[in-house]
Amino acid sequence: MTTRPRRRDRRYASPGAHAFAILLLLGTLLPFAWMVLSAFKTPMELNGVDKRLLPSGFYLGNFEKIADTNFFTYFLNSVIVAAATTTIALLLAILAGYGFARFTFIGNRGMLLIVVAAQMFPAVMLAIPLFITVKTLGLLDSLTGLILVYISFALPFCIWLMRNYFMAVPVETEEAAFIDGCSRFRALWQVVLPPAMPGVMAAAVFTIIQVWEEFLYANTFIDTDAKRTLSVGLNSLIGEFTTDWGRLLAAGVLVMIPVLAIFGYLQRYVTQIAGGGVKG
Repeated sequence: MTTRPRRRDRRYASPGAHAFAILLLLGTLLPFAWMVLSAFKTPMELNGVDKRLLPSGFYLGNFEKIADTNFFTYFLNSVIVAAATTTIALLLAILAGYGFARFTFIGNRGMLLIVVAAQMFPAVMLAIPLFITVKTLGLLDSLTGLILVYISFALPFCIWLMRNYFMAVPVETEEAAFIDGCSRFRALWQVVLPPAMPGVMAAAVFTIIQVWEEFLYANTFIDTDAKRTLSVGLNSLIGEFTTDWGRLLAAGVLVMIPVLAIFGYLQRYVTQIAGGGVKG
């Protein structure tokens, strides 16, 4: 005699919770929707001469005017800084996180607490010490110096995240790899790292978003216009007496596209963390 599996009971949120979620979603999306729609408005519509709420058509003049600026130089600089920072920070975080998860040494827990605490300092407090350090290294006004600063900014969270993911990987699988003749380094890359890939991807998303939108350090350590990143470059489009808001809005839309594409591709890893996929 066979029995049908019982259907899992589902609990639905209250109407008030649904209403709150909808309001929260609207509050998050409306500014971006307004920016995208306004980027396609004509100068008369943007200046309020034509008071219609939605653009009359897909006006592309604002996007064409971006070619008159150094936008694509700023864009390339941001891509270089984000790619280099993410790659180096992930490699260091994987090695450090593995060390914290698998080895016991004097000051292990204290060092981990220091790593976590380093993430809690406001960025403005670290600006002066980092400025002195970068100046001493002779890396002011260079993308290399900015990459080093961003690595120090992103590394604590990435180490903490990778350490927790490596703790969730059973040690027995690694020991089985040792019995089969794997070295520790090979076991890390071929046995331990694949189950921890959600953590790697989540750390990558965190680093890319942080670097892509960062303004304070980029504005402090970079002086040359040709070395500016997007956040500072867009700010330079704001004039002293007048601002071409159409061009600025169009540039904002183009800046959002890479981040949305990366986040959309990797969002399933981030939602795993939100759903409790990390064990401490």
